[in-house]
Amino acid sequence: QVQLVESGGGLVQAGGSLRLSCAASGNIFSISRMGWFRQAPGKQREFVAAIISGGSTIYTDSVKGRFTISRDNAKNTVYLQMNILKPEDTAVYYCNILTTEGPYWGQGTQVTVSS
Repeated sequence: QVQLVESGGGLVQAGGSLRLSCAASGNIFSISRMGWFRQAPGKQREFVAAIISGGSTIYTDSVKGRFTISRDNAKNTVYLQMNILKPEDTAVYYCNILTTEGPYWGQGTQVTVSS
């Protein structure tokens, strides 16, 4: 069993910053990818960013230059530093990891950006 615990969401004004964290625990044998998705009200869940085991990062176009994903392998933790936040970034953010046993999801953390 794998557990993902997210933290760091909240309410922030446009132009502000937040840092999300996601700590993985349990029977984790090999994590090949750690990342973040988000889901805004009335919309489908969408990919935001990911970091693979070699350290390469991938971002959706709308967050490039504003968000930075990183990971601490020793702690099995992934972070998402979000700067210059916009109202359209408002969503529930979900942590996602891909292991040899399959994908796992966090419970989600709300990020609200006021204009």
